[in-house]
Amino acid sequence: PDAHPAHPQTPGILETPGSLDLEEIMGDLSYDDDTYSNDTLLDYDAAPCHNRFCPLFQRVAPPFLAATSVAAALATGALLVALAKRPQAWRWPQSRALVAQLALGTALFAALLPALAAGVARGWHLGTGLCRLTHLLWHWSVFGQALLVASGSCGTAWARWDPRSRRLAVALWAAALLLATPAALVSGAAAGTACVRRSVGILAPLYLLHLALCLCLLLLLPAGLLLAALAVPRLRASWASGAGLAWLFLGLWGPFGAGLAGEFLLQAGLLEPTCGSFERFDIALGLSEALGVLHCGLGPLALLLARSC
Repeated sequence: PDAHPAHPQTPGILETPGSLDLEEIMGDLSYDDDTYSNDTLLDYDAAPCHNRFCPLFQRVAPPFLAATSVAAALATGALLVALAKRPQAWRWPQSRALVAQLALGTALFAALLPALAAGVARGWHLGTGLCRLTHLLWHWSVFGQALLVASGSCGTAWARWDPRSRRLAVALWAAALLLATPAALVSGAAAGTACVRRSVGILAPLYLLHLALCLCLLLLLPAGLLLAALAVPRLRASWASGAGLAWLFLGLWGPFGAGLAGEFLLQAGLLEPTCGSFERFDIALGLSEALGVLHCGLGPLALLLARSC
């Protein structure tokens, strides 16, 4: 199970065969009579609670992930070709160095999608180590792109590819890797066929650290940049010249950051847990992550179209 049994008062998420990160988030919220105490079941007006979204997800997720992976490969390939053939066409704030790193970040993210699709369709049989590596690379890509967008929105560091910008690139990607490490440590394989996002209790210190990092990078960072852009005319000018398109990434992942916060409130019992709330939230959180996944195809395409226009 996703939640540690030390917290029986918190409704848990039961994993189904073939679940992976996306399914664990979007997936099977099903509560059985023998899973919880009678006192807990009294909090639900119906027992057991069943969420019928998981079967739909298992049909839709593999083709969705496969199609997104193909679209991302085509868009990223076209963007890299444009960077190589017309290097002089890229100027700050959409500098060639910044765009190339964003493209590589989306390529890393898209490369993980076939494994996720296969895990949903046929189950995860690669062990705990590769499960954690998948979560590490997933979050490394997302966090790295968030830091790149933030650095590109707040200065001229990427105006040219010189020793200063190269040191910045190394520092940002190293920091993103460090920030992604808790995501790998809290994930794990369950029942031999499920690679789950959270294999520890909702109140485990390591998970709380991971959750705090996600909220800072996916919610607080975009909010801070938006306030700064509204207050500083120079930043607003960079938006007018096209840098705002890089915010597509933060806009697509923002709802998922909010969804993680809502998941914590429900799982920790800070919001009243009911069958209906969990079922509706299951769908909302799944759709928000699917929206974030789309960044690997829409982001390169938006940057390519902006430059061509």
